[in-house]
Amino acid sequence: MTDHEPGTEGADAVTFVNTFTVHAEPEVFEKEFARTSEFMAQQPGFVRHTLCRHAERPGQYVNVAEWRDLASFRAAVSHDGFRPHAGALRALSESRPELYLVRLRREGAPGLDGPASEGEEI
Repeated sequence: MTDHEPGTEGADAVTFVNTFTVHAEPEVFEKEFARTSEFMAQQPGFVRHTLCRHAERPGQYVNVAEWRDLASFRAAVSHDGFRPHAGALRALSESRPELYLVRLRREGAPGLDGPASEGEEI
């Protein structure tokens, strides 16, 4: 994919950014998050997500999820099957969810050291 300007391909796309302060063991949170990830990946309109742990503060995480459109995201988080996942994550952390509209996307040139392949744990 190359540069995209506002109003072009994916104009309805939304990005969900959720920061977490975890008060459980990081491995416990990551395992529970992986279950939530599996559920969300099955929802219509889900594109991808990346969960990152802070490089210096292991109790801090950020999840960046891409959705085809706002309606798909809202349907996923309203789904009855999502409630147990949300409750489990709330029991392990405090979060600050934010929803953003995509304005520009750029990826590295082919052949350069780039991101890990989809689904690869780093």
